[in-house]
Amino acid sequence: MPLPCPATYLLPFLPSCLFPTAAALVLTLDAAPVEELDDSFKDNRKDDIWLVVFYAPWCGHCKKLEPVWNEVAIEIRNSGSPVKVGKMDATSYSSIASEFGVRGYPTIKLLKSDLAYNYRGPRTKDDIIEFANRVAGPLIRTLPSQKMFEHVHKRHHVFFLYVGGESPLKEKYIEVASELIVYTYFFSASEEVLPEYVTLPELPAVVVFKDGTYFVYDEYEDGDLSSWINRERFQGYLNVDGFTLYELGDTGKLVAIAIIDDKNSSAEHTRLKSVIQEVAKDYRDHFHRNFQFGHMDGNDYINSLLMDDLTIPTVVVLNTSNQQYFLPDRCIESTEDLVQFINSILDGTVEAQGGDGFLQRIKRIIYDAKSTVMSVFKSSPLLGCFLFGLPLGVISIMCYGICTVDTLGGVEENETSKKETGDRELTDEGSEEEQEQENKEKSAELSDGEHGQKHIFDKKKD
Repeated sequence: MPLPCPATYLLPFLPSCLFPTAAALVLTLDAAPVEELDDSFKDNRKDDIWLVVFYAPWCGHCKKLEPVWNEVAIEIRNSGSPVKVGKMDATSYSSIASEFGVRGYPTIKLLKSDLAYNYRGPRTKDDIIEFANRVAGPLIRTLPSQKMFEHVHKRHHVFFLYVGGESPLKEKYIEVASELIVYTYFFSASEEVLPEYVTLPELPAVVVFKDGTYFVYDEYEDGDLSSWINRERFQGYLNVDGFTLYELGDTGKLVAIAIIDDKNSSAEHTRLKSVIQEVAKDYRDHFHRNFQFGHMDGNDYINSLLMDDLTIPTVVVLNTSNQQYFLPDRCIESTEDLVQFINSILDGTVEAQGGDGFLQRIKRIIYDAKSTVMSVFKSSPLLGCFLFGLPLGVISIMCYGICTVDTLGGVEENETSKKETGDRELTDEGSEEEQEQENKEKSAELSDGEHGQKHIFDKKKD
C-alpha cells in the first residue's frame, strides 16, 4: 500500500484560508499519472491493461510527445478507465523492448493479456485516448436496442456491424476484429435493432456504416472479409496527411488527392476540392474498390514525397505500394475531366512516374541530403556554417597539406639528384687529371729506360 503524501500531514495545522492551496499542493504532489516502468514490468503486466510508450532519452519526437502523454494519462485516470499509463526507457531495458517488437522511438502499444496492439495514428491526445478505449474494451460490442444503435451511429464516422446468430461468418468476423480493432469499432446486433431504412438481402450479414449510408459485404464481389474491412474502414473522402497516407498503404488502393491551400478561397482551389468530393460520392460504385479520394492542405509534404515541385491547385494519384504517381496532362476543370483521368489510369494510357527502382533510390538519397542541408541553413545559418563549413575547412587543410608535402618532396628529390650528378661530374674530372699526370710519369719512366738500354748497348759494342 503506497504511503500518503507528506503534505497531507500538514493540513490539520494550516489556517482555513490556505486549505485550497494546500489541497492543490497535495493533488500535485500525489499525482503520478505516468508510471516509469522497469524490468519488473515484464512479469507484473498481465494482470492489468497497459498503455505504454517506449522512448529514448535523446529522441526529439519523444520529448515532443511527453506533455501530450501526461495529458493522456490524466484524462484516462479521471475517466475511471481500467487502463494504466506508463513509459519505459527502451535504451535502458532494450531486452524488454525487443520482446515487444520496438524498432523505433517513440513506440506506443496497448498491452492486454498476452496481446500487444500497436498504435499507428496521429500523436494527439484525443486520438491516443480513442485508441486506448477502443482496444481496451470488448472485441465485439453488442447493441441491445435501436436507441443504442442511433447513439453509436452518431458518435462514429465508420463502424462495422454483424447481424445474425452463430455462423462461420461470425467466427471470421471475430477473427478479423482481433486484428483490426486498432483501427475501427466492431459491433453485433439482431435484425430488430436496425432502423427501417436498413434492408439486408440475407442473414447473417456484415455491414459497414459510413458516409451517411451503409454497404453490405458480398463474399462473391468483395472477396476476403479481412481485405474488405481493411478497404472500407476509411470514409469515402478524407482530409489526407502523412499518417493517413501511411495507413492507406495497407488497403492496396490508389489515392487520388486534390492538392490545395485550405486558406485560399479562390475559385480554383474550392472548385477542385468540390470536383473530387463529387467523384468520391457519385462514382463510388465505379471506383471505390481501386481508389481512395481526399484532399491535402499545402504541397510541402507531397513535394518531399514525390521529389518534385507541384504547383497548386492540382490533382495527383499515388500508388503507395510502389511509390509511383500519376499527374494529369491538363488542368482538371470538372468531374468529367477527373473521371476521364482516372479511367485513363485504369486502362494504362497514363504513364506512371517515380517508383522504387535503383535510380529512384539514389535520387531519394541525394534529395534527402539536399533537403537536410537546406533546412539546417534555413533554420539556423550559423549552425549550418559550423556543421558543414568546419568539416569542409578541415578537409581543405588536409588536402593542402598533402599536396604541399608532395611538392616539397619533389623539389628535395630534384635538388638531391642534381647534387649527385654534380659530384659525379667532379669525380670524373678529377680522374681525368690524375690519369694525365700518370701518363706523363709513365712517359718519363719510359724515356729513362730507353737511355739506360742505349748505354748498355754502347758498352757491349766497345
